[in-house]
Amino acid sequence: MTNYTAHDRFALRLLLVFAVVWSVLAIDPWFRSDWLLENVIVFLAVPALIQIHRHLPLSRLSYCLIFVFSCLHQVGAHYTYAMVPYDSWFSALTGAGLNERLGLERNHYDRLIHFCYGLLIVYPVRELVTRSRRVQGVWVGLLPVLIVISTSTIFELFEWAAAVVFGGDLGVAYLGTQGDEWDAQKDMLFAAIGAVSATLIVASAKRSWK
Repeated sequence: MTNYTAHDRFALRLLLVFAVVWSVLAIDPWFRSDWLLENVIVFLAVPALIQIHRHLPLSRLSYCLIFVFSCLHQVGAHYTYAMVPYDSWFSALTGAGLNERLGLERNHYDRLIHFCYGLLIVYPVRELVTRSRRVQGVWVGLLPVLIVISTSTIFELFEWAAAVVFGGDLGVAYLGTQGDEWDAQKDMLFAAIGAVSATLIVASAKRSWK
């Protein structure tokens, strides 16, 4: 019989909650083919995280950060990123759209998710990096940022390749540029800003704890 620790049970509960969120948002997505493409990362990441947990379990904070990002990603997958109705939700709560208040013209949910990717994922990556005795000094803070930026770049290349292969409405929905020729560069920039912000927050917190 497998003996599960409290940490194992915590990770399992988060996984089960995410499974519920995933199942609910898998019901009648706005564009099923785009939903499938967006979930390729989930189909790859979940088994990878399970394997990592078996050998190098992350902290509860890291699992919570991954969980929040994954849920935000599923919202984008359900509606397609360019059509997430956050502006309507904000207007229903406050009486005025968020885009109107901020002077924005396009749907910026994709920008938010790229920023959150850097902000939320750099800490779990940092945990894995710090467990390697070969990584020391400034590289402990710098390497996770570089990993996040590089994986963000790889994802943009994957988006471009998928758009070329599938084309048509699916390619447009998955690429989600909304007419912005610099969309990929801006997405990568927001991921970098999020990663650097998280690294500075962690560094500041560590100084305050000393």
